Amino acid sequence: MYQKTVRLISPVNGELYAERPLINDDALDDALTLSRRVQTAWAKVPLNERIAYCRKALEHLKKHDTDIVKELAWQMGRPVRSGGENSPLEERFNYMSGIAGRALAPLTEEYSDRVRRYISRVPHGVVLVIAPWNYPYLTACNAIFPALISGNTVVLKHAVQTLLVGERLQQAFDASGIPAGVFQNLVLDHAQTEKIISSRRVNFVNFTGSVYAGQVIERAAAGQFIGVGLELGGKDPAYVCEDADIEKTAEMLIDGAFFNSGQCCCGIERIYAAKPVYEKFLEKCVSLTKSYVLGNPLEQATTIGPMAQARYAEGVRKQISAAVSAGARTLIDPALFPADKPGSAYVAPQIVVDVSHDMEIMTEENFGPVVGIMPVSSDAEAIKLMNDSHYGLTASVWTSDMARAERIGEELDTGTIFMNRCDYVDPALCWTGCKDTGRGVTMSEIGFHQLTRPKSHHLRKF
Repeated sequence: MYQKTVRLISPVNGELYAERPLINDDALDDALTLSRRVQTAWAKVPLNERIAYCRKALEHLKKHDTDIVKELAWQMGRPVRSGGENSPLEERFNYMSGIAGRALAPLTEEYSDRVRRYISRVPHGVVLVIAPWNYPYLTACNAIFPALISGNTVVLKHAVQTLLVGERLQQAFDASGIPAGVFQNLVLDHAQTEKIISSRRVNFVNFTGSVYAGQVIERAAAGQFIGVGLELGGKDPAYVCEDADIEKTAEMLIDGAFFNSGQCCCGIERIYAAKPVYEKFLEKCVSLTKSYVLGNPLEQATTIGPMAQARYAEGVRKQISAAVSAGARTLIDPALFPADKPGSAYVAPQIVVDVSHDMEIMTEENFGPVVGIMPVSSDAEAIKLMNDSHYGLTASVWTSDMARAERIGEELDTGTIFMNRCDYVDPALCWTGCKDTGRGVTMSEIGFHQLTRPKSHHLRKF
């Protein structure tokens, strides 16, 4: 009997890199039943022991980092010189495991011999994590580790583009000695995933991905009364004030726009620069962009690799072309990047000017190595333009005046406001969004609260 498979096409050479069979219906039913059956016992394992299992899994991943970095280059195109995701992964794990006792502790109102009133944090049960390919370890583990530490069991459905990441995570948890069924990586298609959600086989869904897919998940969960955490698209803006350090600002914003070939949920996609510094800022940005090396991500000289799929690169090219047809100008000659070839996943980094919000390049997510830059006359104009988006993940203000940054930040509709930094997840602060970016929350104490539910206790003696 033919078994359907999923195929991972490498952006490096456009060839098949991995292929795996989808789980069949009987095996899927067994996996979900096991996950639910072992959850109660897992929740009773002491907190420090749950953390220890997760730490052992993390240590296993670290031991295999060299192989993992190469696999990531083959799977989604990130240059090997960028390294893997171990450093930020360990930073987030250390912080979240360190605050777990406090975050999951009961909130006590009264505790005496005669009356005890408190609110405890109770795990949801089975958590389905649907992870994306762009930061395949980080985004998955942002939910996996806190979910397990909280006493949930986890079912992981990873993106096809990073198929081997799910397997690596399964190997890591198996090596940790964690009880069978507490963590399971399953190869699923979209129809199977929707069915799991709509049949209430899980208690909470954590998803990172597109707005469209988030809408599909919400519809599947409708009427099931299960929690859904969604981190969706972004069109993250930056505002460069006239008192900004132009050298450092340009360096960080160009990195924020082009790192990982621009395939970052919080990558910089549009910049508004104060008119007095606009030309100087633009000149520095162009110089930095020309220094990039586009090519095979397995070569150490490469600083920007292919996008994850050729169709994503084609979408970026079309957005640039549409902007130019509407009157915009590109500042980077693609001839400087010989690897950029139409139809391939390799696309040169690009800066576009003379843009407006009548162009999709300034309003719709491109998720690629292109950034539009506009001059602005005032804080008020910058705020208006930054808010002119149906996304809301992060926004950054570049200035030497913290009070000014705070004042501007208060008026921005966004999940996170940065001053003099971008494209960064601080585990002490909740990672969240607004508008079409969704309503997910990971990191910080609030991240633990999303993966648990409150339970009130009112006990008294006569």
